[in-house]
Amino acid sequence: MVRRTEKSQAAFERARKVLVGGVNSPVRAFTAVGGTPPVIVKAKGSTITDVDDNTYIDYVGSYGPAILGHASEEVVAAINKAAQRGTTFGAPTEAEVRLAEAIIAAMPSLEKVRFVSSGTEAAMSAVRLGRGATGRSKVIKCAGCYHGHADGMLVSAGSGAATLGVPSSPGVPDGTAADTITVPYNNLAAVQQAMRDNDGQVAAMIVEPVAANMGVVPPAEGYLLGLRNLCDTHGALLIFDEVITGFRVSPGGAQQLYGVRPDLTVLGKIIGGGLPVGAFGGPERLMKHLAPEGGVYQAGTLSGNPLAMAAGLATLQALLAEGFYESLEQLSATLADGLAAAARQAGLGGEVCINRVGSILSCFFTTPPVTNYQDVSNCDAKAYAAFFGSMLDAGVYLAPSPFEAMFVSSAHSEGDIAVTVEAATAAFAQASKLMLKGAVDR
Repeated sequence: MVRRTEKSQAAFERARKVLVGGVNSPVRAFTAVGGTPPVIVKAKGSTITDVDDNTYIDYVGSYGPAILGHASEEVVAAINKAAQRGTTFGAPTEAEVRLAEAIIAAMPSLEKVRFVSSGTEAAMSAVRLGRGATGRSKVIKCAGCYHGHADGMLVSAGSGAATLGVPSSPGVPDGTAADTITVPYNNLAAVQQAMRDNDGQVAAMIVEPVAANMGVVPPAEGYLLGLRNLCDTHGALLIFDEVITGFRVSPGGAQQLYGVRPDLTVLGKIIGGGLPVGAFGGPERLMKHLAPEGGVYQAGTLSGNPLAMAAGLATLQALLAEGFYESLEQLSATLADGLAAAARQAGLGGEVCINRVGSILSCFFTTPPVTNYQDVSNCDAKAYAAFFGSMLDAGVYLAPSPFEAMFVSSAHSEGDIAVTVEAATAAFAQASKLMLKGAVDR
């Protein structure tokens, strides 16, 4: 397609005068891939359309929640019906009870939940609850796993495999970071060492059961069960951050897919049907530490707001229909297989790694396998930028970062997949030229 950009460029320049970097979330600025971001005006089904009237097959899907596609009729109808009764009350509603019941029915590890307004808020609150319930202060996380932008989670590893954290952003106090221990993902030995070195001090380990914020990195066989056993041995809680994987990789999330039961679960994205929402939950014995029943404080005026509850309930009802996940799995597998074949056709079979779990997948420009953040860091970011640009020009919208996932929705058709694979064949060839030139220059 011939992609027009004049109106997007003008709109983005206008945005830069009043929004920091022209955006409200950093990755949207296209700094990792170059160029001007398309300014989106509408979306429907599997596509989005920008101000220049370019339409793209969309694999961002608002980073996960658009699992039914954009502007799903069921979800839009539920939102409209709820809005006519009022957008927010700051008071109890029946809608929040119905959505809580639906989530608990799908995830047996949850007996009670608390709704919040974002994944960041949910992860922050779950960690606070873990500390309050155990009376301990330290938390273990994995390098490359993202749990929102609360101070204690914006931490990178120091020297060595398992060390006290150091701030990864200005504005995060050293003292806050010191209570977060960072270890490599998929490395049980590092977790074991961290537990031993901080015996009796670790409140919880929080982990994405499928890492999806450094691109998609599946857990190694036995990794999640190993974490469960280590936490049990050392009296720490295991927190699964399923903001992305919850209701994405299976109806019961990654904990159902891999058969490992966490103590606390963090949810977001899909449970609000695309509206701002988050939740955390677990067994009653832990959740009772939360106010008003216990002393661990958490509150929010917009928590459980009726629009998000209605959208989430409509989404979950559609997801739990018979055959939904089987169909989505088949579609996602077709896309992943097609991308791998396109890479081989471009001569990049040994230099591109396609990781997929359910309907989330990533294309890494590096020699397989990709199992942790160090592997991800070794990827060729310039090759991804070239691949991204070629796909965008062909009418396929991917995440503007090599460290994000692709999301397949039930609205994507076999025709969408075929167009995407055809575009990828040319895009991989473009990236291959860049990688070859880079090798010659070196």
